[in-house]
Amino acid sequence: MFNKKMVTDLQVKDKKVLVRVDFNVPIQDGKVGDDTRIQAALPTIQYLLNQGAAVILCSHLGRPKGEVKPEMSLKPVAEYLGTLIDAPVKFAEDCIGEKAETAASELVCGEVLVLENTRFHPGEKKNDPEMAKQLASLADVFVNDAFGTAHRAHASNVGVAAFLPAAAGFLLEKEIKYLGNTIADPERPFVAILGGAKVSDKIGVIENLLEKADRILIGGGMANTFFKAQAYEMAESLVEEDVLDMAKGLLDKAGDKLVLPVDVVIADAFAADAASKTMDVGDVPAGWRILDIGPRTVKAFEAIIAQAGTVVWNGPMGVFEFSRFAKGTFDVARIIAESDVTSIIGGGDSASAIKKSGLQDKITHISTGGGASLEMLEGKELPGLAALQEK
Repeated sequence: MFNKKMVTDLQVKDKKVLVRVDFNVPIQDGKVGDDTRIQAALPTIQYLLNQGAAVILCSHLGRPKGEVKPEMSLKPVAEYLGTLIDAPVKFAEDCIGEKAETAASELVCGEVLVLENTRFHPGEKKNDPEMAKQLASLADVFVNDAFGTAHRAHASNVGVAAFLPAAAGFLLEKEIKYLGNTIADPERPFVAILGGAKVSDKIGVIENLLEKADRILIGGGMANTFFKAQAYEMAESLVEEDVLDMAKGLLDKAGDKLVLPVDVVIADAFAADAASKTMDVGDVPAGWRILDIGPRTVKAFEAIIAQAGTVVWNGPMGVFEFSRFAKGTFDVARIIAESDVTSIIGGGDSASAIKKSGLQDKITHISTGGGASLEMLEGKELPGLAALQEK
């Protein structure tokens, strides 16, 4: 259950509201490349403006490692935001210190101020209380609406909550509702689809889902490690040798709950133009590597998804940046979109596969946070959420 204070529980009229948003978006040639995360923050921003607040937005962008890097400035994001909302959008050239303080003090209700990249300061990632205090001093109340960073304890999401009344925005609430509540009480059968390169990233997720899901379908590079654990020769395929025992343990524990591919697409090089062929699962010939799931696997997965009540998908089924090895991922995206299920896509590559297919309108919920959604699937408490006040 969502038991945190909501933005709607706060008195915000005539107040300055600091909102942690996730504006970590791709910038190409000084222009916003993909505005999904900006769009996702609009309901909270718009609500605050409608309530008569002055809105101060803070976010990180990229990994500037605590230094000022002009190419990671949030200025283009502020300019772009100005085209999306009917309110003046201003920009402060720093997120703390004199420039931020002056800009915040001059801000009036009905206006928006975007602060410069919080990660231009080393204190952000260290959750430095002094930086958090300076950020908090700009406003009267704090709203966290950045699900994408909710799994990190940083100054701008966890630190500031110690100094101001703190509540969740609409996006954070929606993410927790879909990811948290659906997994706690899913419509059954509950099917999880996990892909991506590494098993090691998802061991906690698999262990947690073995207790909750009815079936777990495995694709992507992580399937290779399970194959190797069953003593198949994987040749040049990506295998995590150091987690083979753990993979074997998971297979023994899971029984038929864990569903592995039955056929795979192999290639003679890790390249977009490599020669490729489809083979049944078994020993991979020398010099070849697995780069996608095969058509029989797609059919087997489809039969399971068709029966499902709830589907959660996180991670691609193959090397989908090469179009020749993207078929498995796009087929799974299409099958989920066409099925009559509650469908939740856990951010990252799975989300971009859905969008590239133009199927996002047929998905119940696409998460804005890859890492954060994984930690929710693992059953962990997110620091950014824990820091907010209880209802």
